[in-house]
Amino acid sequence: MMKWKYLSNSPEETIELGKKYARRLKLKDVIGLQGQLGSGKTQFVKGIAKYFNVKDIVNSPTFLILNEYIGKDPVRKDDIKINHFDFYRIESINELDILGFDDIINDNSICLIEWCELAEEYMNTNLRKVKFDYSNRENERIIDF
Repeated sequence: MMKWKYLSNSPEETIELGKKYARRLKLKDVIGLQGQLGSGKTQFVKGIAKYFNVKDIVNSPTFLILNEYIGKDPVRKDDIKINHFDFYRIESINELDILGFDDIINDNSICLIEWCELAEEYMNTNLRKVKFDYSNRENERIIDF
């Protein structure tokens, strides 16, 4: 698997990077998003949603745990569902069972999971991950694929 790093100089660049990354996504993909609070994870998801023509406002589902968005695949013109999770407040794998996580990740959607460590443990597999980190400059982020 190819690995690469990108230096984003603004939230807008992170959104654009999300749009480019979305071209590689397909139904049933589960992507883990790792990084500290405010490191760009949700901006990246906004870019993915933009690529798939989601009309809703994309926000972090920190308190809701899951936001579901419906968009359109720009190539096939099919409807596409994006499940955007935030597991920051999830404390155990048991909570994922209660949430019905297994059913959600196995539906015909793309799943993007912020704070994905428990999901990875639950699924007993390595997720495809995108890591976000701060650099020394104020709005600059290091995004590692």
